[in-house]
Amino acid sequence: MPACELLLDLPPHSGVWNMAMDEALLERAVQEGLATVRVYRWELPTVSLGYFQKNEVDPSLEHLPRVRRLTGGGAILHHHEITYSCTLPADHPLADESELLYETVHDAIIGCLRSYGVSLTMRGETVHAEGGFHAEPFLCFGRQDARDLVMSGQKVLGSAQRRRRGAVLQHGSLVLKSSPFAPGFPGIQDLHPQAKLPNVEELMSELGPVLASALHAQHEVNEINDYLLAEVERWASEKYLFLTWKRK
Repeated sequence: MPACELLLDLPPHSGVWNMAMDEALLERAVQEGLATVRVYRWELPTVSLGYFQKNEVDPSLEHLPRVRRLTGGGAILHHHEITYSCTLPADHPLADESELLYETVHDAIIGCLRSYGVSLTMRGETVHAEGGFHAEPFLCFGRQDARDLVMSGQKVLGSAQRRRRGAVLQHGSLVLKSSPFAPGFPGIQDLHPQAKLPNVEELMSELGPVLASALHAQHEVNEINDYLLAEVERWASEKYLFLTWKRK
């Protein structure tokens, strides 16, 4: 497999910045054929809306920052979590293998957490809400997809993809503990309080290379350079500052 760049993006960022970065990396995969794995987090509890969702949120979440994702699915409350993204150019062997890409990334996460005594499995079956698409729960973690990673039957990781001219972005959220703004969705530490997980930065630093190794024969840890930073600022100011960039 081709080499890739690994970005251990340890400082927390705003939702606008995070989603702008993911799009900048996808566009870089399209234009320059560069593959990237990134792990990151959020500076404030933030709601990310799925691409197809309307702008409204539950009244209990209205006071939180909001951003729209490039990927579909339900809204995510990003709080006590680690988020990852991988962007693959069109010539990567997994770029057009949607299910295998989900499986490869999720298997790597399962293996990483197994060393801490945390047992995750894929759900294996999609359960749709009665009434179809429009009856699905607003929040992603209330939905049940076959590719979810679950613990004691509870979803703790969900991922989504977006394709562009053969390249692909996949990103996902690993919930470490529940948020007071969505207490009905427990994380790993709630479900397995005996697990000896390292602190968030240490876990990010371990998870990043595991994901990169699963997707690429070689990887190089790099910093965010000035050119990429300028692209992030452009995507943020021109698109992600506005929930209405996708008219709903």
